[in-house]
Amino acid sequence: MLVTGLLAGAFMYGLLNVVPTFYEVPVDVHIIYRTRLMTHNSVTMQFLMGASIVAPLVYAGMNRHAQGGMLTALLSSIFALCCLLVTRFGNVPINQVIKTWPPDYPPLNWRALLHTWDRYNLIRTLAALGSFVSFIIATRLFRHTATIQ
Repeated sequence: MLVTGLLAGAFMYGLLNVVPTFYEVPVDVHIIYRTRLMTHNSVTMQFLMGASIVAPLVYAGMNRHAQGGMLTALLSSIFALCCLLVTRFGNVPINQVIKTWPPDYPPLNWRALLHTWDRYNLIRTLAALGSFVSFIIATRLFRHTATIQ
């Protein structure tokens, strides 16, 4: 459950704090900071997304006799997979474009492209939250089933 919580927390922090701050600083600072942040986020977030897919699957396998818990754990894994796919096919391609921008002279449509990135970011944040909440529910259902037996 820890990895799904860390993933959701990291995305929530970014959504609520980092992204709004990007728009409050000069554009060159925004672009420089964003591209540096990509480097630091890369390994950490990939690990958290992968672990958030695998951990619920392992949990579901270990607790397959608890039907509700198993299905909810699988749902948690699916949400984490959605998070990974949105990141890989939505945010990452835009990040690759942003890396090519000169900080002092971004293209005229830079805000529109970043707003598209923001929409993908919202989707993956909600998916990460869904993964975390589903995993919490899975553990509660398992405990409930174990108590009844």
